[in-house]
Formats: sequence, C-alpha cells, structure tokens
Amino acid sequence: MHDDRRTVEDRLRRVLDERVRPAVHTSPQPLTVERWDAPGEPVPVSEGLSASYVPAAAGDLWGPAWGTTWFRVTGRVPLAWAGRTVEAVLDLGFDRDMPGFQCEGLVYGADGEAVKGLHPRNSWVRVTGSARGGEEVELYVEAASNPVLNTPQTPTYEGDRRTAAGHPLYRLARMDLTVFETEVWELVQDLDVADSLMRELPKEDARRWELLRAAERALDAIDLHDVPGTAARARERLSEALSAPARASAHRISAAGHAHIDSAWLWPLRETVRKVARTASNMVALMDDHPDFVFAMSQAQQFAWLKEHRPEVYARVKKKVGDGQFVPVGGMWVESDTNMVGGEAMARQFLYGKRFFLEEFGIETKEVWLPDSFGYTAALPQLVKLSGSTWFLTQKISWSRTNPFPHHTFWWEGIDGTRVFTHFPPVDTYNSRLSGKEMAHAARNFREKGGASRSLAPFGYGDGGGGSTREMLARAARLRDLDGSPRVTLEKPAAFFEKAHEEYPQAPVWAGELYLELHRGTYTSQARTKQGNRRSESLLREAELWAATAAVRSDGYAYPYGPLERLWKTVLLHQFHDILPGSSIAWVHREARETYERVRAELDGIIRGAQTTLAGSGDHRMVFNGAPHARGGVPAGGAVPEPERTGEPVTVAERARGGWTLDNGLLRVEVDGRGLVVSAYDREADREAVAPGHAANLLQVHPDLPNHWDAWDIDAFYRHTVTDLTHADEMTVSAPDDRQATVLVTRSFGESTVNQRLTLRAGCATLEIEAEVDWHESEKLLKAAFPLDVKADRSASETQFGHVFRPTHTNTSWEAAKFEICAHRWLHVEEPGWGAALVNDSTYGHDVTRDIREDGGQTTTVRLSLLRAPRYPDPETDQGTHLLRYGLVPGASVGDAVREGHRINLPERSVPGEGSPVAPLVTLDDDQVVAEAVKLAEDRSGDVIVRLYESYGGRATALLSASFPVASVAETDLLERPLPGTHHHVEGAGVRVWLRPFQILTLRLGRSAAR
Repeated sequence: MHDDRRTVEDRLRRVLDERVRPAVHTSPQPLTVERWDAPGEPVPVSEGLSASYVPAAAGDLWGPAWGTTWFRVTGRVPLAWAGRTVEAVLDLGFDRDMPGFQCEGLVYGADGEAVKGLHPRNSWVRVTGSARGGEEVELYVEAASNPVLNTPQTPTYEGDRRTAAGHPLYRLARMDLTVFETEVWELVQDLDVADSLMRELPKEDARRWELLRAAERALDAIDLHDVPGTAARARERLSEALSAPARASAHRISAAGHAHIDSAWLWPLRETVRKVARTASNMVALMDDHPDFVFAMSQAQQFAWLKEHRPEVYARVKKKVGDGQFVPVGGMWVESDTNMVGGEAMARQFLYGKRFFLEEFGIETKEVWLPDSFGYTAALPQLVKLSGSTWFLTQKISWSRTNPFPHHTFWWEGIDGTRVFTHFPPVDTYNSRLSGKEMAHAARNFREKGGASRSLAPFGYGDGGGGSTREMLARAARLRDLDGSPRVTLEKPAAFFEKAHEEYPQAPVWAGELYLELHRGTYTSQARTKQGNRRSESLLREAELWAATAAVRSDGYAYPYGPLERLWKTVLLHQFHDILPGSSIAWVHREARETYERVRAELDGIIRGAQTTLAGSGDHRMVFNGAPHARGGVPAGGAVPEPERTGEPVTVAERARGGWTLDNGLLRVEVDGRGLVVSAYDREADREAVAPGHAANLLQVHPDLPNHWDAWDIDAFYRHTVTDLTHADEMTVSAPDDRQATVLVTRSFGESTVNQRLTLRAGCATLEIEAEVDWHESEKLLKAAFPLDVKADRSASETQFGHVFRPTHTNTSWEAAKFEICAHRWLHVEEPGWGAALVNDSTYGHDVTRDIREDGGQTTTVRLSLLRAPRYPDPETDQGTHLLRYGLVPGASVGDAVREGHRINLPERSVPGEGSPVAPLVTLDDDQVVAEAVKLAEDRSGDVIVRLYESYGGRATALLSASFPVASVAETDLLERPLPGTHHHVEGAGVRVWLRPFQILTLRLGRSAAR
C-alpha cells in the first residue's frame, strides 16, 4: 500500500510538471522583438515608447546591473485562432524560484497605459479572451535588470550602481504569442490542490486515499500526447473528490491578497517606485477578472509614489479602493522599524499615514499592519489606540529562534496599560501562496484552538513579485469548502478582525514588548544611518518649537508648514524597517547619508531663521534651549542672554600612578595611565560608581560573524572572544579654563584608531565622552563597557514616551535570549537609593550583564554597541570615520536619565540678538511631565499643539502654562482630532493636567482672536 501511494504521488508530480503545466500555453508563435537600452536612470514612459528601437531576439543578453531595457514586441493573431483565448508569454530570462529578487518588467500598451507587471511566476499578458483572428499586437516592456542579491552570507559589490559590474546579467528567453488552454489551466489547479492537500493529510486518513485514487483516475484519463483534448475528461474524474464539503470543525482562514514590498532593501528607493507600479497594475487587472478578490496594501508612502510618478495607475487603484477591492491597511507612512524610531516620529508615522488615507480615499484604517519589522516596542499599543486604530498584525515574531511565542490571537498590553487586539497569522508567512501545505500548517500551528477558530493569511508574492496571482485565487476557490482543508474565505483584514474579536473577546494578555529573538544586530549596523535619524528627529523637534514660537510672537514670521511636512515624510520614509535598521544595500545607505545631510541643512536653516526672528537685532549672545528641561539658567523652550554659569570650578590633578583626576565638586573622575576610568565618585551620595577592580569606558572588540544574515544578526557566541583595548598611544589633558577639563586618549587597534575626549564640566554631574573612530575592521563588533558597582535586578531603557524594564538575570530562556537590547537616549540601572545612567546621542544597541565579585558585591556592566562591520548586504558597512557621543551619569535617577538624555541630543544654540529673554511658548511646572512636541496644528488654524507624556512611570500632575492668550483647550488623538469624553479647563494662563504612568496627552490650545 505504501509503495502504491508513493508511485501515484511521484507519477502525479512528474505528469503535472512535465506535461500538464507546459500545455497551458500552446501553438507558440514568436513575436517580433526590438530593444532600446536606456542610458542611466529610468526614463519617463513617453520617452521609452518614442525611443529608437533596434532588432532583438530571444537569446540576446541584456541589462547591466540596475539598468533599464525597453522591449517592443509586435505580432498578429493567426486567423486560425478565431474564438480562442490568446496570451503573450514574455519571459525576460527569469529565475523561476525568485520572484521579486531579479529582473522585472512592466508591460504597456501602444497607448502608454500600464497593463501588468512581469515576474517569474507571472509572465503572461492577456491579448484577447476570444480572438477574431488577425488582431495586431503591440506591447512595450520596461525591463529592469535588478541583480540577484538575495544571497545571505555572500558579500557583493553589485548593491550600488557605482560599484556594480557592467556586463549583462540576463538572457532574453521566450517571447511568444500563444493559445491559452483554459481547460488545461483549470486541470492544473485541480491537480495542484488535490496533490498539496493529499500530502498534508495523515497517511491513515481515509480522505488522503480518496484524493489519491481520484488523482490516479484523472492521470489515467490524460492522453500525454493530447493534454488539451483530454483535460476536461481528467477534471471529471476529480470533480467528486474536490466537491466534498469541509468538516464542521475545520479551521477558518481569512485570505487577503497582499504583496509585502520593502520600501528599500536589496534595491534603492527609486526601484521600489517601479515595483509598486508593477504590482498595483497586476492587482487592478486581476480585480477586473475576479470581483470577489480583495488586496490589502499598506504604506501610505507607496500610494503617494503611485500618485506622483504613475498617476494613471493610481487612478485605477483609487477606483478599486472605492469598489472595496483595493484595501488600504496599516495607517502608517511606511512599515517602519519600531525599536529605534523616536516617540514623536512614531506619532507622525500614524499622523501622516492615516491622514493620507483619509484625504485620498475617505478611509479610516483600523488595523496596524507591520508583518516584517524586527520586534515591536511596548509603547506601540497606546500609539495604536491614539491613532484611532483598533487592531495590530504582525508575523515576524514567528522568526524567533529561542522561544516560540505562545499566542496567535491575544490582547497586547503596552507600558501604560493600553491593550490592543493582536493577531499573528499562524500560516507563518506574509507571502502565502495558499498552498495546501501552508493551509494545513496554519491549522495545526494555531495556538488558540478551543477558544478561537479563525486566522488570517496574507497571500501574494512580495518585494516586486507582483502580489497575488490567478493561480492563488483558483486555490482559494477550491479551498472555500473542501474536506480535509481549512475553510478559506477571501475577505478584508478588517472583516477578519471583527469576527475574531467577536469570537474571542477574552483572549489572553501579553504585557510588554514583542522582542524578536533574532536580528539583534540591527540596533547597531550602519551607524551613520542611525545617527542621521536621531539627529533629524532632534532637529525636527527644534524646528517646530522655534518656528511655532516665532509664528506666535511675530506677525511677520510664516510658519513653514509645507517644508516641515515634507521633511518629516522624508525622515519617516528612512525609518522603514530595512533602512534605519541598517539591513539594506550600499546604494540605499549612501543615499540615506546624502539625504540626511540635506535634511540637516534645511532644518538648520529653519531653526536659524526662527531664532533670529525671536532674538531680534543686536550683538548680545542669546542662548536657546530646545530641550524640555531647564538647564544652566536657560528655560526649557526659551532663550536668555548668555547666563553666568554656576557650579564649582573644575580642577585637574595628576595621579601618582599616571593619568589625571578631574573634580567639579559633584563628580570626581579618575583616569588612569591607560586612559581608562577607574573611578567616578558621586560626591553628593558619597558613593563610587565604578566597580572595584574594574575600569569603565573600556573599549572592547569582539569577532562578529553570525551564522546567518550578517547585517541583521548578532549571535550570542560573539561573547566567547573579546579583546580589551587598554593600550593608549597617547594621552594629554586640556583645561582651557576652570569651567571644563578634558582628557584626550588615542588608541590604535587592527586597522583602526580611536580618539576619545573625556570631559567634565562645571555644574554637571555627567562624564561626557566623545569618540572619533576611524573604523576599518571587518566582521568585528566594538563595544564600550561600564562596569558599575550596583546590584541591579533590572535595567530601564528609554523607548517611545517612556521606558521598558528588562531583567538583568537569565533565569529563563526568555531573559537569556535578550542578550542584546535596544535603548533610545538612555539606559538606567539602580538599586534602592542609588542608580546610574548611560546616555548617548545616536547609539541604540546595548547589553547589560551582572557578576558577583570576590568581595561579595555585584557588578552590573552596561555596554554600548558602537560599531559593527558586517559584509552583507553592504560589504563596506560603516567603514570610515564616525563621531559618537555618550556619557556616564553616576547617582542618576530615572528623571536624571530623562533630562540628561535630552541634553546630549539637544545642545544649546546661540545667535546674536537684542538681549531680551524669549519666554517659552509653554512651560510645565513638573519635570516628570515632558513636552515631546510643541508645534502649530496641521490644519493651519494657528492653534498650538503640545504633546506631553509622563516620563517616570508613575502618576503625575502638572500645570501647563502658555505665554500667549489661550481661548480653548481640547485633548486630541495623534491626528489632532478632539477625543470624545475628555475635558480640560483653562486655569488663568494655563491648563492643569493629570497623567497616569507613561500616558501620552496631546493638547490643542486655541489662540485668542486677538492674535
């Protein structure tokens, strides 16, 4: 019996692949082919159609890496094909196993209208459903010769046009006019579904044998030399087996078409614009033939690209959105990273994303769609709710390597207590093909059995693979109600969530971050990209703050609404989950560096213009403080003539054993002859920060060759080998005045050098460290270690609008898996009564470990991950010079960490002016409540928007005072729409606010008409 089964299965696979599938397109007639190789970057469609073409033929080589070749194919439908369905088969030389990761094409008609995309699994173009005979065929193909780069662990220089080889990559294959054999195609789908379903059923299941015998009878009915003539007879033999209804207990799968298109990854941004156009063209064409088909597309940026670059495709998309078939989802500008994106930037992802869908389509998206980001911040549930969204979807956590996540449908609770209904598709892919294997896996894998019975399956080829296909829809139709399979229904994601929520309202709760036990290297790879993001976020905060202040203060200053929105959207785009994490090709990161520099220059200009307006004319030095806390005599969000600095002077003393001691009355720092910090003494607490027998600011180098995914991963075994950089090539001390002192240390290691400046300033309890690293290592990891004399059971890491606690122990595999963690501007450790913080200006990767010393005390070591050197997908990752700034804050509370984290990221600015103080637009009387953003309203009403959050993790109340007449106050969501059921009252010139732990509060302050 066993041998008989295997015989039939093997026979079925061979006949299907070798005889039946090839018979779908018959009677091939070669088309006439001509070509034009576009010089440089892609050209407008009109230029491609009007170019001078030269003869070409199947078998020709074409396409250097990142080039574009236009093909014109012409022919005539034979008279003998009258009444037949005719399709052109246009194979650009595809590798059939890699849709979306190689050459692609977009087909146009002679009128220049996009017809559909060409991809390895979708190389056909319908010419006519019923030929008259004699029809002229004229098609144009804009073919992109994108190199095959989906080769993890293989360094390549093909990832940038500047370094890619110039030889042709592809050989033009089949370019034929054919008869489409409808009945053969249907037979292929029947056999495919029967085969894949049969193989997933248990061997002892009678249904498996029923399908096997039906398939055998169908094979017997096929004349291998006349497949088209016998296809109908074979289908009859299968019909009964493929019409048996599903069992009552069958799992229910909501299938939504999808094409996960990375906004950049193994291709540059400009190529994504074309990938989106190809896929959207395919989907609207498929909808024309299948009115029940729904396709979900996220990322407002990709819709905006269509609108800007391909308006004719966008018009078709917009119509299908109106018809309910093309479904916007996600509500974010891009599918961003969520680990490293700053709080206000995350709010803007929702503001600009959801606003686009509302303005363009009148649709309020309810589901947050992030299938592929590399872990999810615990701040996200509150942001989801405040955006007006209801549900959350991801799939990536199924990639975790250590601990299987225990739920597929659950309530996710954030740091403030907000819960959002969440689903992980148990199909374990966001590129499902709706195969029998995948459907069976989803049903077996679903962890909510007994409590729930539904899951979602996004189906379609992603990353330029063209989305869903007619074959997938055929599978869905056959699996709608089929014995042995889950029930598959085509429907919108929102329909799934509504049913799932109704069925399972008491789903289990997961509290805290969704940490991905993989891709931990993304906190560090491509340091310049991360630095560009952090600095852009800080500059945007300042630009809005000072521009809003100037607009309210001065009738002659116009708030730069348009430039600020454009710059925000540029920064949000670069927070995409393969750009900010550093996992894209060299071209992407080269362009990102150039873009960030342009962003910096434009924002500096806006800031300078607003501050100049506020300062007025004069020669006094005006100091502006853009941070949310007062410092050095300058109020938060205000400016004063340069204040007289306070605090004890900084003294410098030479140590007997080499090095120097710096002391400012708050902090005494000893730097030994190796240039290492052997003491950081908190004078106020009478407490040493550095663990005895250890040295802080110790640079350490580890080998860094993960088993897979170089730029993405850091594997735990990297810790087995370490080189401590304890030799100093040169050390000097500089004390230009008694307000600061700096120890300068130069080290060399491998092919690299680092110049460090350790600075102590008067009145400041932070040891500031600046590291200029000329980095030329390969497959190495550079860390800065701070062994602290503190017994810390957990660490606190800043995240969006608050912080997240993580255990420092490894009691369970869940804690052990978090050997590399993400923090924003600060990381804090403490024991009751005393703590310490590390702050930074652009570093995200950290690790925290603890050890017991011989004296019985505990050392908690906090390390910053400064630089990596992976070779894939960018073989030159981070080579060159970097300037990194971080600091040690002994004796710090969480509040101190919040304040110092802002201070290092928002340095004071000075401009000449008349010398009159500039009052802050708004002030808060409690540092526990932080103003994250101060700006004018997006609707250009002139109202002032203030976004606050509670920063310590406790209850707080504060008086928000405005320096302008406040006519009204309203609490809003992230889109600046009033929230029902909320009430705030003006108290004189201010508003009293009450906040729960980590609560985000957005207030719209209406200005008096007197303005």
